Amino acid sequence: MEENRNSASLLDKVSMDEAEVQNLVEKYDQESRYRKLSGGQGLFITCWLAAMSLFHLYTAGVATIPITIQRAVHLTFAIVAVFVLYPATRRSSKVSTPWYDWLLAAASACVVGYIAVFFNDIARRGAEPLGYEIYLGIAAIVLVVEAGRRVVGNVLPCLSVLFLLYCYFGNYVPGMFQIRGYSLNRIIQHMYLTSEGIFGLALGVSATFVIVFIIFGAFLGKSGGAKFFNELALALAGSSPGGPAKVAVVASGLLGTINGSSVANVATTGTFTIPLMKKVGYAPHYAGAVEACASTGGQLMPPIMGAGAFIMSEFLNIPYLSIAAAAIIPALIYYTAIFTNVHVRARRDGLEGIKKEELPSAREVMKSDGHLLIPVIVIIVTLLMKYTPLRAGFIGVVSVILVSALKKNTRMSLRDNIEALVEGARGALGVALACALVGFIVGTSSLTSLGLTISNNIIEISGGSLLLTLIMAMVACLILGMGLPTTANYIVCSTIIAPALIGMNVLPLSAHLFVFYFGIMADLTPPVCLAAFTGAGIAGASPAKTGVTATKIALASYLLPYCFVYNPMLLLQNVEPVELVILVVSAVLGVIALAGAFEGWFYRNLRRWERVAFGLTAVAAIHYDILASVAAIAGIAVLILYFRKTKNSAAAL
Repeated sequence: MEENRNSASLLDKVSMDEAEVQNLVEKYDQESRYRKLSGGQGLFITCWLAAMSLFHLYTAGVATIPITIQRAVHLTFAIVAVFVLYPATRRSSKVSTPWYDWLLAAASACVVGYIAVFFNDIARRGAEPLGYEIYLGIAAIVLVVEAGRRVVGNVLPCLSVLFLLYCYFGNYVPGMFQIRGYSLNRIIQHMYLTSEGIFGLALGVSATFVIVFIIFGAFLGKSGGAKFFNELALALAGSSPGGPAKVAVVASGLLGTINGSSVANVATTGTFTIPLMKKVGYAPHYAGAVEACASTGGQLMPPIMGAGAFIMSEFLNIPYLSIAAAAIIPALIYYTAIFTNVHVRARRDGLEGIKKEELPSAREVMKSDGHLLIPVIVIIVTLLMKYTPLRAGFIGVVSVILVSALKKNTRMSLRDNIEALVEGARGALGVALACALVGFIVGTSSLTSLGLTISNNIIEISGGSLLLTLIMAMVACLILGMGLPTTANYIVCSTIIAPALIGMNVLPLSAHLFVFYFGIMADLTPPVCLAAFTGAGIAGASPAKTGVTATKIALASYLLPYCFVYNPMLLLQNVEPVELVILVVSAVLGVIALAGAFEGWFYRNLRRWERVAFGLTAVAAIHYDILASVAAIAGIAVLILYFRKTKNSAAAL
């Protein structure tokens, strides 16, 4: 166990202070700015959040209830917690909830809980509103918008309000977007009393799959899962050239599969990987960029993919496993690109890894905490056994509790279990309110056919060119992603932009993964790249420089979505085995060559023309066409052999 003690010592030496990390996360992540309550208020919110988690675990694994009631109860729990926990302004108290927020919480419980209590009556009259329900609906809309503003920021609430105003004032909009306009009663009915608005599909996914997997992540983290992933990554990659950067790639990839927030992932793993990277010689901006790329990519990596896979499954009516399988090749290529980039940079600059005596051994890590992999394996197995993701998530939570009890160092006390329930529910608040707000956008689209109008006009503006349509969709997703949480971004883009791609005969799965990818890549894309900004804050580097560097490292990810749109075989659709192997080999060689071209090193320092040639063959390799892929494979192989043969005194790769 000496190696594990060395690891703990190493992590203690380089990790940032917990309060410092919290301040940094709060700077970039709205969801982290909650009050730290104590006394009676603290006891109330602890019980409330624990009850929220227990309710969802009960409905996931024990007994189901009607979906609209489930959504209403979910939002009631969430919106009350938001008003109690999240201050109206940054100047408001962070240690006590004022009386007016308690009043707003009570009002929210009444207007949202009304749907759960009177669901059967509302359904019997076909959602025809009673007189007082119009006022309840107005109050519900106002309260959801305000709660959303507190927990997810200003952009999504403002966007939701604009869509609601369009429903009412659409007859004044000039040109192609003009509609007849709808009465206040009709808008309230649609948004409040039916399953097309606030209580729509988006909130339904949050109330089922998403929260259960967030609770699973909270339990796994409380049992020591995050520490285990970090130590395992150190053991596997820490001693190789540029080891800490590779540790960041491995650890963030493992943690990111169960964490739906790029910013939170950067803060969790970056607090020790970034100082380690700086310690062995990586520039601060590069260290922050590597961590940002690795953390962001976790949302692209099956089996969990944040919340995106579950929402996509519901939208497309495709089995969850099919989506997870489709995403695996692009995700692996993404991480190959990052891993290669940091390796080439390390060899170019002569960077060493961490001394082996400072690292744990993989055997000792697995012996001590390896059993914590069992819950992840349990989830994968239950999904393969055709259990629903909801039931698989519930079984995963139970398995964490049971497995962690096998050893003293991971065994959770009653307090640990309660804290995991609380952290799981608190982690779901942002998603719940974001999905409720997105309900206004989706509801507007269904009420006014706005989504169809926008998609038709995108096709018309592009002149029927698929490439131009894809470029316009990419830009729109990146812009929306600058201010929206990933889940909300995907829902908005899949409602408004994906239909345009499908209208161009793009496979629906390809279209949805395309907008999903670029919504996530907004976390790395300047000028607003929150994951890169968080990494820069930990590294003490320029945010702009870190963002640009992250974009360069992850460049392959800006090309891959185009590839799987033009050739869905990369998503395991309509597979021809030989062609698939060629495409994958070509793409892997392409990202390797791209790293060499950007870093200007491959076995040796590259001359300008060699970098250009390497880069052009790399771009050709990351391509959907089989002939181009074969030619690129040959070209890259020739260049690599040439670089190896002519290498100078630099160390061999």
